[in-house]
Amino acid sequence: MVTVAHTLENLHTERRTFKPPVSLAAHANATAYEYKKAGVDRLEYWREAALRLAWHEPFTEILDWSDAPVSRWFHDGTLNACDNAVDRHVREGRGDRVAFHFVGEPGDTETLTYADMHERVQKAANGLLSLGVGKGDRVAIYLPQIPEAVVAMLACARIGAIHSVVFGGFSAESLRQRIDDAEAKLVITADGGNRRGSHLALKPLVDEALASHGEGTAHPEPCASVEHVLVVRRTGQDTAWTEGRDRWWHDVVDPQTAAHEPEWVDAEHPLFILYTSGTTGTPKGLFHSTGGYLVGAAHTHRIVFDLKPETDVYWCTADVGWITGHSYIVYGPMTNGATQVLYEGTPNTPHEGRWWEIVQEYGVTILYTAPTAIRTFMKWGEAIPDRFDLSSLRLLGSVGEPINPEAWMWYRRVIGGDRCPIVDTWWQTETGSIMISPLPGVTATKPGSAMTPVPGVAIDVVDDAGRPVPNGEGGYLVITEPWPSMLRGIWGNRHRYVSTYWNHFDGLYFAGDGAKKDVDGDLWLLGRVDDVMNVSGHRLTTTEIEHALVAHPWVAEAAVVGANDEVTGQAVVAFVIVRGDVAGIPDDGEAVAGELRKHVRKQIGPVATPRTIMVVSEVPKTRSGKIMRRLLRDVAENRPVGDVTTLADSSVMDAIRGGLEAGKGD
Repeated sequence: MVTVAHTLENLHTERRTFKPPVSLAAHANATAYEYKKAGVDRLEYWREAALRLAWHEPFTEILDWSDAPVSRWFHDGTLNACDNAVDRHVREGRGDRVAFHFVGEPGDTETLTYADMHERVQKAANGLLSLGVGKGDRVAIYLPQIPEAVVAMLACARIGAIHSVVFGGFSAESLRQRIDDAEAKLVITADGGNRRGSHLALKPLVDEALASHGEGTAHPEPCASVEHVLVVRRTGQDTAWTEGRDRWWHDVVDPQTAAHEPEWVDAEHPLFILYTSGTTGTPKGLFHSTGGYLVGAAHTHRIVFDLKPETDVYWCTADVGWITGHSYIVYGPMTNGATQVLYEGTPNTPHEGRWWEIVQEYGVTILYTAPTAIRTFMKWGEAIPDRFDLSSLRLLGSVGEPINPEAWMWYRRVIGGDRCPIVDTWWQTETGSIMISPLPGVTATKPGSAMTPVPGVAIDVVDDAGRPVPNGEGGYLVITEPWPSMLRGIWGNRHRYVSTYWNHFDGLYFAGDGAKKDVDGDLWLLGRVDDVMNVSGHRLTTTEIEHALVAHPWVAEAAVVGANDEVTGQAVVAFVIVRGDVAGIPDDGEAVAGELRKHVRKQIGPVATPRTIMVVSEVPKTRSGKIMRRLLRDVAENRPVGDVTTLADSSVMDAIRGGLEAGKGD
């Protein structure tokens, strides 16, 4: 049971609002009636959403909750996720519509229609079958952001195999843990990928992951479950080879016939496993079903992004290795027949305007990205996007963490030209699809607020006893009713699933996020409750203090942690990155710290004033862009810095330690 002194402090008030553009609201996919329909009969609302899919055998039952907290949605119907994402569009005459504009980091491009994807996926499905992979088998996918990654996922879905995509930036050890837990039969990888102007080797990491590391190690024996490694030639770099096990993609897949009947599976058949990257212990293998997940991903994609598939060009900048890439690159958008951009590289290769160059070149109309990226662009300065024509954009999205109001405003003004509505979305790997978001044709948005649950989703904010908090107070974000795309469990470990998500509050799903309701009842995400600080008896969230710091014109990004303090119990310690396009920022870190302390005191009060402020060039982040506050707490409390293997750039901690020793900051 979660035990706290009281609910979370509500520090920030936002009075700015932005109504939906009249032209968008007039033709929006979702109107205010969505909320009314869902409110009258939630299950009927999801039944109607499910009927937008192509079912091989129709379902007769919407929800079976008799084995709670494991749900069964549409369970007596049969379908295939690949059929919905690809075949259906070809079957209904949309085969010549562009599915992907692929842009490689070196500048190579490829345009793939739905008919092209149909051919490639059928060949890949036959290729997997030729390697002995079938329904229910697990396949680990460890690829760069290239078309073959999407094809591999869909080919698995097509034959009823269960894919486990591992982000291409993870280590050999992380890959081995995931392969072993899922007992994967096949690994699909590449010789390498392109990253910041150089080749990133992938195949050697697979070889290391599958090898025996000798007696006394975590892996004294070679990986027993993997029979083959299927390798895409992407970079052409030299590749070590294990005869009999390793096969080239072009040798196995390309000669196959482009004819394959999808494997029709029950709606509850597992579609994929996706592992969370916990810093300690065994990663959790979260798995999702086919029918309910596909309903949630496709429906929310359609109403939250207001997709017009005939005219929109949609770009989600996430990697397919994350849940955002699963739900809002592969399964949601493709089921809706979207035309997408798929980009292999980083935002600053070969230059810091690369994203905006792509938006201009392909006429992107919908952009979905992370606050981390937005704050990075703020740091680089608005002169860079100002060089490009971004007038094609009509809708912007945010995902991955709470977005601070000033980054939200910068995104709207600089990228969206003060005309594009922003859908700030909250959801998780566990939820499968968006849970909280404005509807762009309905909701008057507030900078930094995710606003309200999407229709058909039941959410509340509760105190430590599980009681709903009133407007104006903070607490714990819970989901109170089952939803179609909810995770079905942790692979092979029901007990861990129940204890992790359902034991905190009786009958309520809770995955660790704090939130508050403002005076209007709109929702603000406050980050992980693990990051709450108790300063002189006040329970403060790192998120709201970070918001206040980034509201200052000098600051591009901030990370806040609590450090032990003999007087106050905990004290606020802040790490800030200053903007590169603002004149007059002092070179002296102590002068910057003094100004920012005054600013925080004015913004939200003395109790939130940081004891220590360090000016740094970067903060430690995971490969998915989330700040690693655990490491910053180590620095703030003068402890040895812990495990940095999950960082995108481990040298960041060396720079922070060096800055501390040089006396920068307070």
